[in-house]
Amino acid sequence: MIKDGQNPATWMLEVTSISVETQLEVDFAQIYANSSLYQKNQELIKALSIPVPGSKELYFPTQYSQSFITQCKACFWKQHWSYWRNTRYNATRFLMTIIIGILFGAIFWSKGGQMSKQQDLFNLLGAMYAAVLFLGATNASVVQPVVATERTVFYREKAAGMYSALPYAFAQVAVEIIYVAIQTIIYTLLLYTMIGFEWQLAKFFWFYYFMFMCFVYFVMYGMMLIALTPNYQIAAISMSFFLTFWNLFSGFLIPRPQIPIWWRWYYWGSPVAWTIYGLVTSQVGDRDDILDIPGLKDVKSEFTLRKVLRDYKNLRPY
Repeated sequence: MIKDGQNPATWMLEVTSISVETQLEVDFAQIYANSSLYQKNQELIKALSIPVPGSKELYFPTQYSQSFITQCKACFWKQHWSYWRNTRYNATRFLMTIIIGILFGAIFWSKGGQMSKQQDLFNLLGAMYAAVLFLGATNASVVQPVVATERTVFYREKAAGMYSALPYAFAQVAVEIIYVAIQTIIYTLLLYTMIGFEWQLAKFFWFYYFMFMCFVYFVMYGMMLIALTPNYQIAAISMSFFLTFWNLFSGFLIPRPQIPIWWRWYYWGSPVAWTIYGLVTSQVGDRDDILDIPGLKDVKSEFTLRKVLRDYKNLRPY
């Protein structure tokens, strides 16, 4: 018997459980199948299954009730609040940006203005290489758990016919780009100031542009792996594998002309290589500082910064 104040639905689930049926030695499913109520319900189902004469099949002109633009707006608003309330992800992102920016800025303090030796140029190349790869790989890693959680919600809401995959993808990418733009401003101000690059509006813009595009493709890379793999663990393994190739063929560990010719195509396909090339040429590619080349002090006037950059790119021996 149901007790006073007890939830009828909970009571029904309890009395029809397998353990209670075993105690009572009854099978409620079989009792219902042999009852007159079951026969009446079957007759009602058959009667309702016959369409009324002159009726038409239910038809909707579109799969989703709202237009593509409305879906994009709704998904963007949803993603905006989802990211805004995800304080753990945002705090991790900006905290790592500040820590890495200050760390690299302190290590390479004022290296941007020191261009008297060949080693100074290589130090600057190392600063840009580290600045790009460390925070970029961090972005690709931390975004994956967020996208994996959101993907579960997307499957449920797409099955309910709320929106399609394309507006959802556009909204998530748009929100990420906004946060990446703010992150890049913080990172650029820290590095550009502490490393001591030349304060010119064009050079600052190019530095910001290349860093921004770098973080965008790293974040998109992490999101893509989540979309292509069944779970977060496999995505993390795949990310590490391909990031190794991006690192190896970036042009810093080994210059492009020294890469075996059957692998050289991957240098052009590595986005990190393009980012480092753009950063270096935009900051010091127009300078004609005279460099001191070890072992060639007597003719050092022939080796300007612009010439060393060109010869280093082509791997011309001195």
